[in-house]
Amino acid sequence: MRLDYILYALALVFFMMTAVSLALVAEQGQRDLWVVSTVVLAVFSAGLGYYKRPKIEGKAQTLPTVTPATMPQPEPAKVDDAHEAEAVRVENVGRVSETPMLPPSVSSVPMPVVAPMPVLPAAPSGGQVAPANDLKKVKGIGEKRAAQLGALGINNVDDLAVASAEELAAKLGVSRKVAEKWVLGAKELAG
Repeated sequence: MRLDYILYALALVFFMMTAVSLALVAEQGQRDLWVVSTVVLAVFSAGLGYYKRPKIEGKAQTLPTVTPATMPQPEPAKVDDAHEAEAVRVENVGRVSETPMLPPSVSSVPMPVVAPMPVLPAAPSGGQVAPANDLKKVKGIGEKRAAQLGALGINNVDDLAVASAEELAAKLGVSRKVAEKWVLGAKELAG
């Protein structure tokens, strides 16, 4: 339970004691002392409870929004000496806007933006396209395993179909079952 709630409850108890003392205490001297002391304790408890309440950290402050179009731009310094001008340019690198890559068009007709055409590699001679590394056609063999198999001298599905599953498992650090699946998949593809 929060401390401020406990202190507020204590203040309420002191106020109730004050009301009871006013109603039940007969002697004027005792009643005055009792009322003053309970009221002081009640006010003290209420004030301490208010002091111990949780503070709200970050109240939302509304700040004026500035759009980039209305944002004030720094003015470049006017310098006569070429060395000083270069120093000012170096200091203001982050503030100076970049020059556009293309000069502005003088025509009123908008020009389409054209991306450069990528250069494709030439097809091998003979008109036939070389087959991709067909080891990747075997289920469970990706680019990385195909490269590892190539390092062992197994460059296509036919080479994998005649390879020993035990040797593959030992050389590649895979289980024998995985190597057997690769060899069986290669035999099915080599057909």
